[in-house]
Amino acid sequence: MSELGLCSRREADEWIERGWVLVDGQRADTLGIKIRPDQRIEVDPAARAAQARQVTILLHKPVGYVSGQAEDGYPPAVTLVTGANHWDGDRAGIRFSPLHLRTLAPAGRLDIDSTGLLVLTQDGRVAKQLIGEQSDIDKEYLVRVTYGDLDTDIDRHFPAESLAMLRHGLSLDDVPLKAAMVSWRNGEQLRFVLREGKKRQIRRMCELVGLKVVGLKRVRMGRVLLGALPQGQWRYLTPEESF
Repeated sequence: MSELGLCSRREADEWIERGWVLVDGQRADTLGIKIRPDQRIEVDPAARAAQARQVTILLHKPVGYVSGQAEDGYPPAVTLVTGANHWDGDRAGIRFSPLHLRTLAPAGRLDIDSTGLLVLTQDGRVAKQLIGEQSDIDKEYLVRVTYGDLDTDIDRHFPAESLAMLRHGLSLDDVPLKAAMVSWRNGEQLRFVLREGKKRQIRRMCELVGLKVVGLKRVRMGRVLLGALPQGQWRYLTPEESF
């Protein structure tokens, strides 16, 4: 069911336990049951209704918050999802409910010392789209750097061959990185567009070519922009938006 894009694996288990899944017209009542490619899967409308009530939240994460579980005394970003922090520019028309925090999980990481767009979702389909093994969603970052003693006009001094290495040719943990789009946005800031998300990837890439990251902000995931969402606030993904 997950491979077909019907739901997440967790949802599939829940739907089967609730009797919402039929295989060739017979109710499936065993978790992990294997079926043939020619068999027909049907889902009860109640499952679709439950899925439609799931929310996806876009948060402008500040520095000092971790993406997932609390660690080393730093709070998780989900603690910012409160009624008080709901952006008044939200146009989704959804009223905040504590039920929206149930099973809400980050779809991708954003380092504790990075800011920008963090997606939290109850919808396994969204999570799979953003962080699944077959995901090809690109993510855009604005990265402020220094180069040796230079903190201005770095683009004039940074070697063209090193910029080419950032785009393609680097490896992390002995694994070659996928090609990236990297360009100067101004003299001190680079624009990165990646299709993968290894831990602290951009910072480690920059270190390999002699750059030090002093500021990193994610501004886009797929077709969804951070836009004018203020730091520390959040909004709902609207029905018209998709990654």
